[in-house]
Amino acid sequence: MSNQTLTSKPHYPILDGLRGVAALIVVVFHIFETHSTSHLDQIINHGYLAVDFFFLLSGFVIGYAYDDRWHKLTIGGFFKRRLERLQPMVIAGMVIGAICFYFSASAAFPNIHTVPVWQVVLTMLIGFTLIPVPVSWDIRGWQELHPLDGPGWSLFYEYIANILYALGIRKLPKPALAALVFVAGAALIHYAVTSKNGDVIGGWSLTGEQIRVGFTRMMYPFFAGLLLSRIAKPTHIKNAFLWCSVLLAICLFIPRIGGAEHLWMNGLYDSLTIIFIFPIIVYLGASGIVQGKTESKVCKFLGDISYPIYITHYPFIYIYTGWVSNHRGVGFAQALPYALLTFVTAVVVAYACLKLYDEPVRAWLKKKLQ
Repeated sequence: MSNQTLTSKPHYPILDGLRGVAALIVVVFHIFETHSTSHLDQIINHGYLAVDFFFLLSGFVIGYAYDDRWHKLTIGGFFKRRLERLQPMVIAGMVIGAICFYFSASAAFPNIHTVPVWQVVLTMLIGFTLIPVPVSWDIRGWQELHPLDGPGWSLFYEYIANILYALGIRKLPKPALAALVFVAGAALIHYAVTSKNGDVIGGWSLTGEQIRVGFTRMMYPFFAGLLLSRIAKPTHIKNAFLWCSVLLAICLFIPRIGGAEHLWMNGLYDSLTIIFIFPIIVYLGASGIVQGKTESKVCKFLGDISYPIYITHYPFIYIYTGWVSNHRGVGFAQALPYALLTFVTAVVVAYACLKLYDEPVRAWLKKKLQ
């Protein structure tokens, strides 16, 4: 049966809003990251954990949306629905990355001026597929899976998680899924507390170590979210969006723990936040009651722009990083107008992509695939 015969289930509006809150924090985190000298002195130090929050949210929503539909849904139909949802903005992110590529030429990216246009175009076309490029094909210098749009690495692992779910893990009974989640959680803790930097940062390069990080960061949160969708019985909680947003912001804004002397402490914080705090936030968000029309509109807006802003903002971060690197010693107070311009540009471009491109293209794809 075609995947288009399935009717859409109601969304969790507060979870949509929380995804948007996390996406906006990611943009601010990346802006501040440009001014840091190491992992130890970053502002919004744990903003990178938003990716792990996204994975957990995704697992929860996938389980909610599809677990009880496989009697009507084919594997091919499932993949069509996921491609329809995710792929248009992947393409947009790569196109924006290609357009912005030469504008980021700077001390931070000293070799950009030597990259021929054909190589940029080829990297963009490969990026459309989310097939990762090897380190030897890197055109920027950061050894990214997708040098034109760095956050594409997490979408690569998102697709892997979806494939694993569709091809077998969806069939696991709750005890077996719980066992998988337990093992994945143990692996997450082990990596976080023993990593050389004392955190879970990484996953964006095609090297053995970085592939391990990518799978470690994806496996626990995605399938813990799936398990949560099967066992949780949401209640009714007032002001859940406010309290969940505050709790999420605290988790992401909290300063580095342990310093250079006790790196394992920060790794333990990272892993325990992902394992315990994020599922609590998702459960509370799923249990929440939207308070009035204003909050409903805020959650819808944040949910709508969350994915577009995440997948399109980084080309502007490259440009900002280049500007900062060309102005050595510039303080954040001096850079603030450019930082604000970067943030506003990221939000405006994301919203424009949503309305002028993503929504029309997805509507067209839905009609064509029906």
